[in-house]
Amino acid sequence: MADEASVLTSLDGGLFTVTLNRPDKLNSFNEAQHAALREALEEATRNDAIRAVLLTGAGRAFCAGQDLGDRDPRKMDGPPDLSATLRDLYAPTLTLIRTLEKPVICAVNGVAAGAGANIALACDIVLAARSAKFIQAFAKLGLVPDAGGSWSLARLIGEARAKAVAMTAVPVPAEQAESWGMIWKAVDDERLMEEATELGRQLADGPTFGLGKTKLAIQAAATNSFSEQLELEAQLQGECGRSSDYAEGVLAFMEKRPAKFTGKPS
Repeated sequence: MADEASVLTSLDGGLFTVTLNRPDKLNSFNEAQHAALREALEEATRNDAIRAVLLTGAGRAFCAGQDLGDRDPRKMDGPPDLSATLRDLYAPTLTLIRTLEKPVICAVNGVAAGAGANIALACDIVLAARSAKFIQAFAKLGLVPDAGGSWSLARLIGEARAKAVAMTAVPVPAEQAESWGMIWKAVDDERLMEEATELGRQLADGPTFGLGKTKLAIQAAATNSFSEQLELEAQLQGECGRSSDYAEGVLAFMEKRPAKFTGKPS
């Protein structure tokens, strides 16, 4: 069983808030926190009452990546198997974030470094406190960007910037990340959680069946040809057209009233 204290969860209406909770370690990952975060995301996948997810961190950091205290060469018999760490711990979590057919918002409340930065960038909508920074710290350790970073950075900010950020480990302030298109929005520190929660509630009350399909469509566009994307749109739109949310949306429009979406397929 995962150490529940290392990740806190709460459900308010349809918004499921997940908080990384190792503030004394800048929320860096150990195995217990990996397991707890995965459990939270699996709960979001199977629980129909959860209609949107808000991921954030406790204390002054979002996440400083992997806890290097667990990688101290002086305390190990030989080099760690980092391939196993990525395949067994990070990859399942990142796959859950990307495949969850519900909006996943990330509120980056402080430094997001290494894998912590790339977990944030895997989320659907990223807001960051103006004081926050994104750091691809791998170059300082002789490593390559992981946790999906080599994939997401190039797509979000282009190859030239991605290579520079990854090879220099230069911190990217939140406002620069916004201007580059790395994140959606930089927010005043004191307003971050208020604005992220407001957005989360808005999405949770929305047509989440269709929002989930929108997420899948946009993610697929990076590798699909135009004709393949047209076919995917037709397929997903057919599914959305059979949903109760679509029927409710049309009725609400015709009756000039706010829609009451359920997020259910039918």
